Amino acid sequence: SATKWIGGHGTSIGGVIVDSGKFNWANGKFPVFTEPSPGYHGLKFWEVFGADGPFGNIAFIIRARVEQLRDLGPAISPFNSFLLLQGLETLSLRVERHNENAKKLAEWLRNHPKVSSVTYGGFEDHPYYENAKKYLRDGFFASLLVFELEGGTEAGKAFIDNVQVSSLLANVGDAKTLVIHPASTTHQQLSEQEQLDSGVTPGLVRVSVGIEHIDDIIWDFEQALAKVPETELV
Repeated sequence: SATKWIGGHGTSIGGVIVDSGKFNWANGKFPVFTEPSPGYHGLKFWEVFGADGPFGNIAFIIRARVEQLRDLGPAISPFNSFLLLQGLETLSLRVERHNENAKKLAEWLRNHPKVSSVTYGGFEDHPYYENAKKYLRDGFFASLLVFELEGGTEAGKAFIDNVQVSSLLANVGDAKTLVIHPASTTHQQLSEQEQLDSGVTPGLVRVSVGIEHIDDIIWDFEQALAKVPETELV
């Protein structure tokens, strides 16, 4: 999705297809690539655009353009294209700030009395910490984190209702800090057990840390957490 960090301001919906040209679409599981295409006079995409074709393995991206684009029409507008390209100009700067802020916020949250746990890839006790060190830049552990409030669902809702700097949005990778309570929004259609099976607990809050000054983000979280009723604590 180009809507996330590439655009970075939540203004445009777009996506990028990355095709390495190494996948075997003729392995028997994808007949749309090997059987005749009715819309192109019996053309077999793998035969013409596959690994042994004159153009190399471009079967996937060609079919995405000439069939999916034709049938579904997902063509981005010139203005939205401009906004995404403009976002690329500041991508590296924004990512640095995203990561710096996320680390500081995660550490601050971990010491807050109303927060029972924080899941952040930069913590050594994270189950994938070693992978993060291996594949991510030193000190860059992404800008997404989740934390658990002791008070459960009502505590999560109270926090969301009281943020002032952060925004309640399901998006991620925005210049703004975004917060959401998954149990009552993105996963609300699931049963309680299904939510737990997918890792969503009642007091879980997801945060996409933005590029605001870290003092402003922490101030916002501090005042919102102060309004989570003490009586909700278990």
